[in-house]
Amino acid sequence: MRITVFGAAGNVGSRVVTEALSRGHDVTAVVRNSARFGELPAGATARTGDASDPADVARLAAGQDLVIGATRPAPGSEHQLVAATEGLLAGLAGTGVRLLLVGGAGSLILPGTGGTTVIDGPGFPADWRPIALACNDQLAACRAAGPGLDWAYLSPAALLEPGERTGRYRRGTDELIVDAEGNSAISMEDLAVALLDEAEQPVHHRARFTVAY
Repeated sequence: MRITVFGAAGNVGSRVVTEALSRGHDVTAVVRNSARFGELPAGATARTGDASDPADVARLAAGQDLVIGATRPAPGSEHQLVAATEGLLAGLAGTGVRLLLVGGAGSLILPGTGGTTVIDGPGFPADWRPIALACNDQLAACRAAGPGLDWAYLSPAALLEPGERTGRYRRGTDELIVDAEGNSAISMEDLAVALLDEAEQPVHHRARFTVAY
């Protein structure tokens, strides 16, 4: 499979590139600044591009089977996430290239609450709220996209950190997945596994899904 990954030098993006390469896929790793080429996993084709620019997206998606958006803006620039999503959606519209997006957990429903979302639940950290709201807008942009684009949006568990690749996870749709103690977590490595599993064997079309242990 020919895959282009935007945000390829980021925490999640680099793990997605590594996972895709380990499965034998042809990966184009996209960053905004060529100075970050040295941070990209060996074996990927390094390219510069801006996910918020539909022309860049179309250029880097030409001849590809799949585009993965794993961009994550720095604190204070959360608005860039929606701009990147809109650029990806516009650049891929009508091309036949599928889009997988790494999103946020804030819009997931807390189990047993009758509809309360994670972002509106008790104890949600105030400093996480700006990026959580941007992720909510990101999902809304996907849902508003025209019918000519096949997309899937992956909401991670509540806690997403670097860790071990176990290759195991549970999958859901719109409700936060928790364990017996009420915890919700997954490593970035296993998030990448879940994303590439969806890439290879698509289950979700124009829909959101979530994964956790």
